[in-house]
Amino acid sequence: MIFQSFDSLENLHLRDSGRLFDRRVFDFACGVPSLQMLDIRHRSISVIDDALLTSCSNLTELMLFSNGLSDMSESALGMFTRLTRLNIESNELSRIPPTIQNMSTIAYLSLQSNNIAKLGCSDFKNMASLTEINLNSNRLSKLNSCVFKDHKNLKVLYATNNLFSQLDDNFGIGLPSLVVFNASDNHIGSIQKGTFRSMSQLTDLNIKSKSQLTLQRGAFEGLRGLKRLTLSLNYQSGSVFEGLDQLERLVVFISSTIEMTNFTVYDPTSFNIDTLQELIIEVDKNLCAYQALYLLHGLKRLRVLSLDTVCCVFPPGIFWEIPHLLNLRITNCLEFVADPDLLQPVSDLQALDLSHNQIKYLNISIDTNLTKLERLILKNNELTVINKTFFEALPSLKYLDLSGNPFVCDCSNAGFIEWAIRNKQVQVANAFQYRCSSPSSEEGRFLLDFNVRLCWEFTGFLYFISSSALVLLTLLSSFIFHFLRWRLVYGYYLLLAFLYDSKKRRQGCSHIYDAFVSYNVHDEDWVYKELQPELEERQGWKLCLHHRDFLPGKAIIENITDAIYSSRKTLCVISRRYLQSEWCSREIQMASFRLFDEHKDVLVLLFLEEISSDQLSPFYRMRKLVKSHTYLSWTQARSHKGLFWEKVRRALECGHEPGDNHNPLTANT
Repeated sequence: MIFQSFDSLENLHLRDSGRLFDRRVFDFACGVPSLQMLDIRHRSISVIDDALLTSCSNLTELMLFSNGLSDMSESALGMFTRLTRLNIESNELSRIPPTIQNMSTIAYLSLQSNNIAKLGCSDFKNMASLTEINLNSNRLSKLNSCVFKDHKNLKVLYATNNLFSQLDDNFGIGLPSLVVFNASDNHIGSIQKGTFRSMSQLTDLNIKSKSQLTLQRGAFEGLRGLKRLTLSLNYQSGSVFEGLDQLERLVVFISSTIEMTNFTVYDPTSFNIDTLQELIIEVDKNLCAYQALYLLHGLKRLRVLSLDTVCCVFPPGIFWEIPHLLNLRITNCLEFVADPDLLQPVSDLQALDLSHNQIKYLNISIDTNLTKLERLILKNNELTVINKTFFEALPSLKYLDLSGNPFVCDCSNAGFIEWAIRNKQVQVANAFQYRCSSPSSEEGRFLLDFNVRLCWEFTGFLYFISSSALVLLTLLSSFIFHFLRWRLVYGYYLLLAFLYDSKKRRQGCSHIYDAFVSYNVHDEDWVYKELQPELEERQGWKLCLHHRDFLPGKAIIENITDAIYSSRKTLCVISRRYLQSEWCSREIQMASFRLFDEHKDVLVLLFLEEISSDQLSPFYRMRKLVKSHTYLSWTQARSHKGLFWEKVRRALECGHEPGDNHNPLTANT
């Protein structure tokens, strides 16, 4: 009664109907005139006899999934004159049911996941409309060319995960229209020259093998229209790819059991497949398949590159061969090491996947021009701290996935947390599921729940302390410079004098000169015409004159210091030009510091002209604070020269200045 109410039913699925299932259900269901497709799954129908489906002759599609079906009578499907799709997957068939022979209307046939061990040349006899056959996951030990010799319209053939080890030399002769052939996960050991010679329409070929596959030269001969190729590589040269002028996608599987020394590339340029747009290289476990990277040679049109478990130290220039790459995937490498400029050549990159590589930090140079990158995937690495400035250098980024990384929940990630929450351009995938791995107090908590305000408050406090300290240091420096700078300079030179004098005492050096004469070059005439004749020729003193006695090639400051400390006295001939001279100033400073260091007067000052006290440098006024001193004045001695030179003699002869402070030849400071 239920089925009688369905006047327009087209598709009916009867799955797991349990005890309610009855053979009469087929009669009820197929009695609906409009029914086109019947799907019966998971019912224990081990055998289909001649009568079971008699009422279903109008069906165009029949599916018998997972019913434990082991056999079918020779006329079990004989009543179907309109059937175009037949699916008998996941059953227990050990042979091709004879009942499907002569079913000329079937276009799609699937016998996947049965126990079929052999194919006969007449198993698909007279099935002229057949365009697709699925024989995956059976126990086929051989794939004879005669099986499909009459199927001129067959376009798709799946025979993966079986047991056959070779293909007939004439395999392609009976399949001139085949477009897709997938024979992966078998035990094919070699492909002979000409195997696919007559398959000019083939666009998709998969011969990934569980064994070490050897391709003879010319193995792909005749595949002029091939666009997608998947294969295992063993002992090869690039010449096997000759003639693949339309190839767009190449998937290469390399077994770790292969000795890479045997993976020989005779001529890397022969891999020059200039039409290739997508290249995928996979290794079954970590291995540097460096030779396979020769496949990159000349791939100027390559847009997609995937390297799975290919663990090599990639040289920085490896991607110069593929400058227009849009999608790069390097995954599952336990020892991934990349040069910071590795991605420099691929400035058009739009998607980058570096998942499962145990990356501990982002070693990609910020200067790398990745302005077009939209997708970045860094899942399941060992990233603990994320620097948000790296992502700010990616202006086109729209999608970011950092799932499965052991994040540190402290202030080092505060910038990234703020960026992940507030940015409106980038979708940070599963961001609210990221977990903290350290410190122990935060372990297991969500990364984005970390209170970043504490970091900003602490940072603000540090800024306050730093700025306050800087202000105080500036004020203190200004105060010292204004009020104490000369005392500091004096202390510095006094320390130098003390160190130098201590050194001289340890060396036991005696005085070489009676006096070192400090004068300006403009006063040289007076020194050589008045002072030198009087003191050296008449009085017999030994003077040190810098123009005459300084050692050439020696630093000036060292000559000055040696001259002062090698003389009993320092005689300063002071004029206005003298006070303006840098070196004269240093000479009198050094002599003054010696005065304080030795606690005896070793300084004799001769003024050639009248100079007011406000014109004297702070060094001279400093001496007044320590000891009152009488200066000899030449301007006041013009009429008493004899008395002037007598005063000079007395000053050089003893450690005291002339005693008559009221003498007209002297002036009190």
